[in-house]
Amino acid sequence: MYQAPRGTSDILPEEQAYWDYIRQKAEQICALYGYHRIDTPTFEDSRLFVRSIGEETDIVEKEMYSFNDKGGDSLTLRPEGTAPVCRAYIEHGMHTLSQPVKLYYFASIFRYERPQAGRYREHHQFGVEAIGDNDPALDAEVIHMASQLCTKLGLKRLALSLNSIGCNNCRPKYLESLKAYYSQHKESLCPDCKRRLAVNPLRLLDCKKPSCTPLTERAPQSIEYLCSDCAEHFEQLTKFLKLLNIAFSLTHRLVRGLDYYTRTVFEISPEGETGAQVAICGGGRYDNLIEQLGGKPTPAVGFATGIERLVLNLKRQKVPIPLLSTPTVFIAYLGKEAKEEAIKLASHLRGRGISVISTFSERSLKAQLKQANTSRARYAVIIGEDEVKNKCVVLRNMAEGKQEIIPLDKVASILH
Repeated sequence: MYQAPRGTSDILPEEQAYWDYIRQKAEQICALYGYHRIDTPTFEDSRLFVRSIGEETDIVEKEMYSFNDKGGDSLTLRPEGTAPVCRAYIEHGMHTLSQPVKLYYFASIFRYERPQAGRYREHHQFGVEAIGDNDPALDAEVIHMASQLCTKLGLKRLALSLNSIGCNNCRPKYLESLKAYYSQHKESLCPDCKRRLAVNPLRLLDCKKPSCTPLTERAPQSIEYLCSDCAEHFEQLTKFLKLLNIAFSLTHRLVRGLDYYTRTVFEISPEGETGAQVAICGGGRYDNLIEQLGGKPTPAVGFATGIERLVLNLKRQKVPIPLLSTPTVFIAYLGKEAKEEAIKLASHLRGRGISVISTFSERSLKAQLKQANTSRARYAVIIGEDEVKNKCVVLRNMAEGKQEIIPLDKVASILH
C-alpha cells in the first residue's frame, strides 16, 4: 500500500481551514506594510545554496535534496527561501527600483532531516524580504511585522529573542575568542561541534544537544565584540522596538542556522519553551548576501515562518479558526426526469454565482437530505415527479427545518 514519503504529509480538506486562515492573515499584513508577492522555482542551481547558506552548514552538508538533470547540471530542491529571492532580485535588475524592494512568498521547503513536530522534509514557509536599505528602523519594522502576524493570528504568550552577531569587520575577532573558549573544552563537545570548531565556530552556538548546551551558555557573547557601527545599529534597533512597545530579551546564543546573517538576528517562540524546534518564526539581516551572489553591495533584512509550525501552535492554543465556506444549496431529486431537472438547475444556479452540490447516484430522499445536512448547506432544493410536472421545487431551510414550494424559475432570485 502506497503512503506519503517519510517526512511529508497530505493537507486534507479539514485542515485547509487553518492554511487558508494563515495565508489570509499573512497577505493582509503584507498589504499593510507594502510588500508584494514573488514566486521562485522549486529547484535552483545547487551552487546558489552552497554559496549563500554556507558550505560548512548542516543544511548544505547533510540536508539538501540535490540531483543532476539530464543536461548534467546540479540542481537542488529549495532548502530555504531567501537565496532564491535574492537571485531573482539580481537577475531582474530590481536594484533600479525604489529601495527597499519589499517582497513576500509562500513556498515549499525541502530538507532531509529527522521529521519532528512542526517540521517535515517537505514543509511550507511564508517569508518576507526587504532588500536595499540598512536602516535599523527597517529591522524594527520587519520584527514588528512578524510580531503583528502572530498577534493577528490569535497566538498569545510569545517571546521575542534578539541578538546581534556583528559584521565582517568585527566578527573575526569574536570568532577567535569563541574558538579559544571552545578549544579549552574540546573533549566535552559532540562530534559535530568538534568539526565545527575547526571549520565554522559560529555554528557551535547553534548546537541544541544537551551535552553542548552548558558550554554555549557560558561562551563569549557577540554583543561584547561589536564594532562601533554595529553597536550603534543595535542600539538604534532596540530603541525603535521600545518605541513600538515590542518586548524582547537579549539572547546571546542566538545566531540562526545560516551563514549569511549579519548584525540583527531574532526569533519568536512560545514563552517558556526550549529546544531545537520551538521557534514559530525567525530572521535577521543579511547585508552581504546579494554581493556574494554576484550583485552590487546591497543590505537586506527579512524573516520566515513555517506554516506547519503555525498550525501546530494554533491548535495547541485552541485558537478559533473560521470554517471553510459551505455550499449554499444541496439539490436532492427522485426519478430520472427529476435528475435531469436537477442537473439543469445546478448549472443555472452556478452561473448566477450560487454554490451547489448534489448526489450522483440513485439514493433515497432521506439519504440525500442526510448528505445535505453533513455538507452544511444552507438550503436543500427537492425535486420529485410532482415538482417536475408543476415546474416547481421544494425549498427547505436546513437550519430552521422550514420548507415551502416555489416556482422553478424563481429559485435563483430567491437564493441570490
